[in-house]
Amino acid sequence: MRMTRPDVVSARLVVRMPNWLGDAVMALPALAAIRHAYPETWLAIAALPAVAPLFLEQTDVGPQQIIVLEKDRERALIREGAFDAALLLTNSFRTAWVVKGAGIRERWGYAAGGRGPLLTRALARPRRELHQSDYYLELVRGLGFEAPALLPRIRVTDATRHRASKLLEAHGVTEGSAIVGFAPGAAYGHAKRWPPTRVAEVVGRLARERGAVCVLVGSDADRDAGRAIESSLPPGVQVVNLIGRTDLRLLMGVLSACRAFVSNDSGAMHLAAAVGGPVTAIFGPTNERATAPLGDHDVILHQVFCRPCMLRECPIDHRCMRRIGADEVYNAVTRRIDRQA
Repeated sequence: MRMTRPDVVSARLVVRMPNWLGDAVMALPALAAIRHAYPETWLAIAALPAVAPLFLEQTDVGPQQIIVLEKDRERALIREGAFDAALLLTNSFRTAWVVKGAGIRERWGYAAGGRGPLLTRALARPRRELHQSDYYLELVRGLGFEAPALLPRIRVTDATRHRASKLLEAHGVTEGSAIVGFAPGAAYGHAKRWPPTRVAEVVGRLARERGAVCVLVGSDADRDAGRAIESSLPPGVQVVNLIGRTDLRLLMGVLSACRAFVSNDSGAMHLAAAVGGPVTAIFGPTNERATAPLGDHDVILHQVFCRPCMLRECPIDHRCMRRIGADEVYNAVTRRIDRQA
């Protein structure tokens, strides 16, 4: 049921962001709708350290305040803002309990996890399958906002581009190089990862046949994947390994320099799409109908009887990922590069 839009034009509103980077990116259109409806409202973003720096770049949200949530201090940090209303883009009981305990009068969100009584405006979660971005849009629509299905957009600041340029230059990447980025990891689990040997095949062909400079990005947890790729590269082929060497903003700067980007289903995939580059997204155990990158991108998958299983580790032979060939990914990337020529 659609509610009447809440009248908090002159109020202080805090939005509790999802904990996962990819989800935060997919929530940007919903947040843009809130900002459009309340252009004069004091809008604060409350997010974990892994997500909060996203809003230091240029988005359609334009918050006046960014609250970086520290462990065991979430309630205190939110209470300090003296907010009149809170929008929860999380589903947990705990986050609803936190904002209620912080003394916020108006609390909006999905009535998930038994937290309905803690909310002043509680909506039933959609029963039909939705893309995650539409899931957030349905929430703000249910609260009475006009929320068109826009694409998430992030415009990287000049300062961030400069930092990224300096980092790439320090690793021997010259200005004007045809950079192709790769995110070989995935926080959810190993089942989402395309085999490193296949990644190495694509890197080798791009380097030899297209003169591309291939750059690996990811978190510290992806270092093993990066080393496996490096050890599988053909003789004479090198890759720039930036895994674990970028913060979130620097990562966005590197992504903005890429002519194309190859990724498993991950936060980096959504980030690259929002920054504006063409993405070749490789899907295995997860549901592309729910989390595919938004916009004009390539989604590559191999249909097998057991997908999407949503498992973190494959209990059989990882056939959904192993049956995706290097040629298919290489061809998708080169088509995108050729369109820019």
